[in-house]
Amino acid sequence: MLEAKNVHKVYHTGSRQIPVLKGVNLKIEKGKFIAIVGPSGAGKSTLLHILGGLDVPAQGQVIFAGENLYAQSDASLAKLRNRAMGFVFQFYHLLSEFTVLENVCMPALINGGAQSFAGFYEAALKILAKVGLSQRLGHFPSELSGGERQRVAIARALINNPAILFCDEPTGNLDSQAGRGVVELLRGINQQEQTTVVLVTHNVELAKTADCMYQLKDGILVN
Repeated sequence: MLEAKNVHKVYHTGSRQIPVLKGVNLKIEKGKFIAIVGPSGAGKSTLLHILGGLDVPAQGQVIFAGENLYAQSDASLAKLRNRAMGFVFQFYHLLSEFTVLENVCMPALINGGAQSFAGFYEAALKILAKVGLSQRLGHFPSELSGGERQRVAIARALINNPAILFCDEPTGNLDSQAGRGVVELLRGINQQEQTTVVLVTHNVELAKTADCMYQLKDGILVN
């Protein structure tokens, strides 16, 4: 489903070049749950963003469903991300002026237009029930706990029924109990819906629940 081929990433600070990824190779099969671990600053988030079409590699290719992501136009890549990929971030990125239900519907509205809102509404209700938030539909993000906000973010990432879900430190702002709950939720979605999950985390214990765990060390990915 997804393959990284000799991916490099270099950051520039003035005249200095800081290599972060030094030839990463990775193959991810459909329906798998993959975890990538490593210390802060190792480049985990950078790699995840490149795999998800959010950041351009300095060298190498990312092949998703047979297509080279970075050979596409920006508009085509944006449509692909919206249609086939879901993203969950450490800081939730919920829109504070919108309710839980409205936040979850937002990617579907962008993808399909307001004329399909009735269908999006029904889909959002089902997903929010699945993540245990049926009683929070009209609440705003400021009225939710950290764990609840992350569940809303997961529901939003699932609204377009993505083939793959990219999760960037989704438990980083949560206590241990809430963090375990989020990972269990992701694992359940992976097993029930066969949604491919790529999880980036510094927490090795949580990563051990994945089908396969990789370590990013010195710019290289080790199985």
